[in-house]
Amino acid sequence: MTKIAPDFSFERAAMDRGYLRVAGVDEVGRGPLCGPVTACAVVLDPAQVPDGLNDSKQLTPKKRAMLLEALLDVADVSIAHASVEEVDSLNIYHATHLAMCRALDGLSVPADYALIDGNKIPQNIQIPAEAIVKGDARSVSIAAASIAAKMCRDQIMVDLAQQFPGYGWERNAGYGTKEHLEALVKKGVTPHHRRSFKPVHNILYQE
Repeated sequence: MTKIAPDFSFERAAMDRGYLRVAGVDEVGRGPLCGPVTACAVVLDPAQVPDGLNDSKQLTPKKRAMLLEALLDVADVSIAHASVEEVDSLNIYHATHLAMCRALDGLSVPADYALIDGNKIPQNIQIPAEAIVKGDARSVSIAAASIAAKMCRDQIMVDLAQQFPGYGWERNAGYGTKEHLEALVKKGVTPHHRRSFKPVHNILYQE
């Protein structure tokens, strides 16, 4: 079965309707037990779309790094986060949408249309938008955003792993792997853990 690579057709369709700057928006970090949720907005230059853009999960770390470097040269890339505190106070769904809106707000020139990965458009978005299910495998702009968001968040977790060794964050990016869950029980909850997430909540309130 041939894998279909993402293309520029969603962007082109929006441009045909008169939009000039179409941003692809994606997030990473909804599922982990710790760390921020990270979103990215990318506006590609139609004349300079780097080859090989795809859903970040389909790419090797080396390929992601090369593509991110290429993107930073030719595209408008904005990365933003919602903190652990915001995840706990708003819930992960609303925190993800907050990060997406912040990423759009951070573009050097505002976008006038957004392609959002997933099936929901963030409530507070300021521009017309459409949600695209599995968008990171269908739109090159969303694929680009997925690569930048993943590279950034993975690096944050590697840095946090230096300060809080033993949880394996440099390997598991904060997801609830066996190693991470065992360390939670042995070493306890750090300030970077999401207290509203069940495994963390259960350890804090097991008494």
